[in-house]
Amino acid sequence: MNKKYYFAYLFILFSIFIFPLQPLHAGEKRGLSDGQTIYVPAYSHIYSGNRESPFLLTVTLSIRNVDPHHHIKITQVDFYETQGKLIKKHIDTPLVLKPLESLRYIIPEKDKSGGSGANFMLEWKSDKFVNSPIVESSIMIGTQNQQGVSFTSRGRVIIASE
Repeated sequence: MNKKYYFAYLFILFSIFIFPLQPLHAGEKRGLSDGQTIYVPAYSHIYSGNRESPFLLTVTLSIRNVDPHHHIKITQVDFYETQGKLIKKHIDTPLVLKPLESLRYIIPEKDKSGGSGANFMLEWKSDKFVNSPIVESSIMIGTQNQQGVSFTSRGRVIIASE
């Protein structure tokens, strides 16, 4: 066997055992989901300086239905503070997000209730397998002492529908 083909053969075998294919559940399409619970970090403030002074920030939770053909249903949008206490339930009844539609919730800069460990818990569902929404918080510019801060924090799936 040619040395070049021998190494290619070994690489293929190695790849099969090191990077195994993820199994699909019955009726599931790869990369699609019919619902999830998503945790999203949302920093109401961060600390600056040696004194760890709070730097208050505005938080925007953004929920984007990136499926071009199907709607999704948002069933929960809850805001929690650093110690895990529920501060606010943003919806009481499910909301339908049409294809490519976005939704936002804002925590104003003056609202100190969330703290540095604030977060959102969001739940969504669909009647069919769809592209999972993009859920992120944008932590926006605070203007204390002529400083500005801005960054985003992507949500993480903590429970997937079965």
